[in-house]
Amino acid sequence: MNSSVAVQWKAVCKLDDVLPGTGVGVRLPGRQAALFRTRDGSLYALDNRDPFSQANVLSRGILGSLGDKRVVASPIYKQHFDLETGQCLEDEEVSLTVYPVQVEGDVIKLAIPA
Repeated sequence: MNSSVAVQWKAVCKLDDVLPGTGVGVRLPGRQAALFRTRDGSLYALDNRDPFSQANVLSRGILGSLGDKRVVASPIYKQHFDLETGQCLEDEEVSLTVYPVQVEGDVIKLAIPA
């Protein structure tokens, strides 16, 4: 997300709703995000829409790593997306929106354009 764009923080779920090593789909205005919690407890959020299949399925993808990158593999065609940048590793012309994540108490919030 461009740092010069005004954002608002939207509460999307409780921390306990996302088990380590999994992802969940969350609703945002006009779209969905895929929110992931890695086994070490790190949180990442990307667009949930797989740009190759046009389905909202990335939250069901498999978390892992390729080299030094943390990735999610799409459950449909298996493309890998970098959790930090949203970049597709198999197609440099394709990337997903990344949403900054913060936790306040036990609530996870995503930054979305205001």
